[in-house]
Amino acid sequence: LLVPFFWADLVAFVGLVRSSVRCLWRLNRRPPVTLLDVFQDHARRRPHWPLLRFQDEVYTYEDMECRSNRAARVFSRHLELQPGRTVAVFLPNEPTYVWTWLALAKLGGHGMPEQPGCPGVLPAPGAAAGSDRRRLPPQRTHLRLDLAGVGQAGLPHGLSQLQRAGSGAAARARRRPGHPHPRQPRTAPFTGRKEGRKEGRKEGRKEGRKEGRKEGRKEGRKEGRKEGRKEGEKGKKRGKGCGNQPSPCRVPTGATCVLRAKFSASQFWDDCRRYNVSVIQYVGELMRYLCNTPKRANDREHGVRLALGNGLRAEVWKEFLQRFGPISIWEFYGATEGNAGFINYTGKIGAVGRANVFFKSFAPFELIKYNVEEDKPIRDERGLCIRVRPGETGLLVIKITKNTPFHGYAGDSQKTERKVLRDVLVKGDSFFNSGDLLMIDHERFIYFQDRVGDTFRWKGENVATTEVEATLAMVNFIQEVNVYGVSVPGCEGRCGMAAIRLKAGESFEGEDLYAFTRDTLPSYAAPRFVRIQDALEITGTFKQCKGNLVKEGFDPNVIKDALFFRDDKKKSYVPLSPDTYAAILDMKLNL
Repeated sequence: LLVPFFWADLVAFVGLVRSSVRCLWRLNRRPPVTLLDVFQDHARRRPHWPLLRFQDEVYTYEDMECRSNRAARVFSRHLELQPGRTVAVFLPNEPTYVWTWLALAKLGGHGMPEQPGCPGVLPAPGAAAGSDRRRLPPQRTHLRLDLAGVGQAGLPHGLSQLQRAGSGAAARARRRPGHPHPRQPRTAPFTGRKEGRKEGRKEGRKEGRKEGRKEGRKEGRKEGRKEGRKEGEKGKKRGKGCGNQPSPCRVPTGATCVLRAKFSASQFWDDCRRYNVSVIQYVGELMRYLCNTPKRANDREHGVRLALGNGLRAEVWKEFLQRFGPISIWEFYGATEGNAGFINYTGKIGAVGRANVFFKSFAPFELIKYNVEEDKPIRDERGLCIRVRPGETGLLVIKITKNTPFHGYAGDSQKTERKVLRDVLVKGDSFFNSGDLLMIDHERFIYFQDRVGDTFRWKGENVATTEVEATLAMVNFIQEVNVYGVSVPGCEGRCGMAAIRLKAGESFEGEDLYAFTRDTLPSYAAPRFVRIQDALEITGTFKQCKGNLVKEGFDPNVIKDALFFRDDKKKSYVPLSPDTYAAILDMKLNL
């Protein structure tokens, strides 16, 4: 009982068990209680309670119920949507998305979120003949219909009634055509796990309920069901990740969600004060953008008590707390298609969770040794995987069980099978391959290290891009940095390169950077090349993109940005000229 964090681990596990029992009880009822049922229960008991705030507009549960009923009738009559059909929802961050999702749920269909800015007609991943490739465009005044292979067709007669669904008297609730099975797909979002590869993941209604209850514990329990307001500050930015939409899973907590059409770092805290926000959600580099804004005298004058999200780097975490006050930060780890995740309920800076012994009995997971160069797990003479020791980086694999099932990708059984590792600890077992490298320290805290595709090998050593990025971020003239590996002719593995955005008014200092990397990084981890950019490319979820940077490499004849080369003789990063580039290709210059 005197083991550090024992009680914190136990309390977290008890909360998980209680939530799971409640979820299973609801789903085992006949008919099962789904997320839509919970929403409609709120609409009956508290019709005038605000569910969503958007700019100067307030949407109550009754508003959403009426609008979703009318939208469901429009979809049913004019689009001839039937239960089980797939609809590609193309909407920005606005209230229409929420009642559209509810309308589809009432019809027994499921939506596939698309991101504004994604060109072309985007069919549901692996869409079968019974799928509808229909898009709802970002305009708030009408609907447009996109048909695969046809392009944008005219507006069907009566379809414009959807937007007019927001006005007039309350509509009578429409009964769904039969209660769907809990595991019937509810939505098929893109995972966006790697740039250029978007996969539709099947999310059953059961998973939706679990997600909703989990967020309810995180937000509602700590902040109060009636007082907690959620700041939905996910930006509608062009990028390669899809799915930045207001989640209907805020419904179970009964909290009010504050939504913004586009993320604004300069107006973020003003919005928090305006709407009396107590809980904020972050993702990717969002917190860094907040720290990069000019300091104000009222930086600590707000009501935010809890920040929930993932992708927060340790150095930004510390700066955020120092500047904006003692906000409780719950960093978590998870994947859209994953079968389990972690959450840092202790506030340990940099950690994504704990290897909770109680939780591990409920959702078994392991960190196993991984060969980055061969892109596969390391196995022993018996053909089984090898666990890593505390402090070592390993591939996260989560056992596939009844409690932690893996449903795979929509319509792609081969891709689903590639995410399953077999014969991991014993012959015949199966684990979900997360594709992420994590580390567990001696106190059993879990730290995200890197993605398998991002970590590269150079000079016989593994280089974790996140560790190098965290180190380079401490350089006084660097605003943002993105580290990746590039192929060099005649060399094994990949050579380190860093794309850098400079702070306003600062210039690149090659000698200072050389001295800093020499003192803080192993020689194999120090970037050999540096690329200066005005802005770093990010995904729609504020995560840095590496794919295009890797493809472009370090060719000064192609790249228009300023390029620098690490010159050990001059002990500086010097401009990379075409002659130097040619010498590297001819292997006349040793890296």
